[in-house]
This record gives sequence, C-alpha cells and structure tokens, in this order.
Amino acid sequence: MREPKKNLFFYHLFKWSIVSPMLHGYFRGRIYGVENVPQEGPLVVASNHASNFDPPIVSNCVCRPVAFMSKEELFKIPILKQAIELYGAYPVKRSSADRSAIKAAISSLNEGWAVGIFLQGTRTLDGKVTEPKLGAAMIAAKAKVPILPVSLWGTEKILQKGSSFPHLVPVTVRIGEAIDPPSSSKRDELQSVTEKCAEAINSLHALGR
Repeated sequence: MREPKKNLFFYHLFKWSIVSPMLHGYFRGRIYGVENVPQEGPLVVASNHASNFDPPIVSNCVCRPVAFMSKEELFKIPILKQAIELYGAYPVKRSSADRSAIKAAISSLNEGWAVGIFLQGTRTLDGKVTEPKLGAAMIAAKAKVPILPVSLWGTEKILQKGSSFPHLVPVTVRIGEAIDPPSSSKRDELQSVTEKCAEAINSLHALGR
C-alpha cells in the first residue's frame, strides 16, 4: 500500500523546501548507508534522539516518509496539530506505556508508512542510547517487519542552552543494516532484539563525523 497522497505532498514540500537544504547546506550533513534502506514495504526505523530536529532529519535521510510518535501535548495546539498529522505523526503518552500509540503505529505500517521510534523514548544529552525501551521491538514483532537502526551524530548541539536559533553545527547520519523482527512478543525476545538495535546505533554513533 502507498502513503496517502496528501501526506506525500506535505512530506515532499517540507523535505525539499526546508529540511534537505538546511541539512545539506546549513548543517553540512553527511549521510552514510542509504543503500541499507528498504524503499518498499512496512519498516520500523529506530534511532537515537538528542534534538527536536531529529524526526525530519531521519525521514529526509532514509528517503521515504516516516511516521513518528509525537508527545500528545503537540496535538492540542491548533494548526500544529493538523500539520503534524498530515506529516504522519501520531500521539503518545510519555508518562506510561500507551497501547493506543502501538495500535496507531501498526495502523501506519499497514498504510505503507515507515514508522519512526526513538529507541530510548526521549532525548539524551550526548545522543547515546543507554536505556533502550522495548517499544520498537514490540511493534516490529506484532507487525512482523524489520527494524532499521539509524544513528544521528551532532544534533544535540543544534539548539544550545539560552538560544532559540539553530546553531551551525556539523551533522552526520549513519544507517545500519536492517534487523529481523523478534520471533515472538515474549519479553526475552524483545529484549534481545532491542539490545542488538541499541548496540548497532551506538556503534554507528561512535564512528563520529
């Protein structure tokens, strides 16, 4: 199945008018491993997270639309709510395991989207994954789709303390090889795949610029 046309329109408009020029021009972006991205079929994209700029950067670099979980508070803001929904985002409660978010992720996969999950669930100061959550593996197991590990290097420096304007910093994105989904939803299976994914992301991140 294909992504809805209206979402594709806004995805390409936002990508080519803002995200790609800013990534390649302003942030001097480097992207490695694009050949590892399956360009068809449902896919879970799991990455580290250090900046609010991460979702559009990831979607830009894997060269296909990625529907990301977004904190539910954003869906209460007029105009922004409509914009992020058109871009494929879906709400999640950060304070608890949100079953509705898992259902929304699987629904997005069924519509042909790639679904983006931040493996640690929240931003970290250095971009490393130290406490990975099981959400990506759970969704991959239920939908029986592969997980693509992606490392973002340098994005933690884009917005610095006391500043609301993005700083001119180098950003590097590395895409690893797809990981097979867990064979079941048993906790030990989910944990094993989650640890494998975290190790892949951190190894890519350690390569630096």
